[in-house]
Amino acid sequence: MCKMLYMEALNNTNHQPGAVPGREQTSVIKVSAQSRSTAVAGAIAGIIRERGRVDVQAIGAGAVNQAMKAAAIARGYLQLDGIDVVVIPSFSDVVIDGAERTAIRLSIEPR
Repeated sequence: MCKMLYMEALNNTNHQPGAVPGREQTSVIKVSAQSRSTAVAGAIAGIIRERGRVDVQAIGAGAVNQAMKAAAIARGYLQLDGIDVVVIPSFSDVVIDGAERTAIRLSIEPR
């Protein structure tokens, strides 16, 4: 499960118009209420090690709960490697099946 989330997030990058040239694109991990927090944490840690930062997106209370737990667990995994990360929460508008929804986006990056 962790490897699947990790590979999916690596393939799911934000290609934003006007992105800063030379700056690596950000991977996005989409979390649901049914996501295993330890699997998401492993994916977060792997992407941080490889790319330096990751965004985690969640819609709904259960999904946000799993995403926050995963961020805390990943922080512990990364501290073992001497990497101290911070979590920066924000809102993000997304369109799902033609309807606009508000997601919580957690940007996770080294301190």
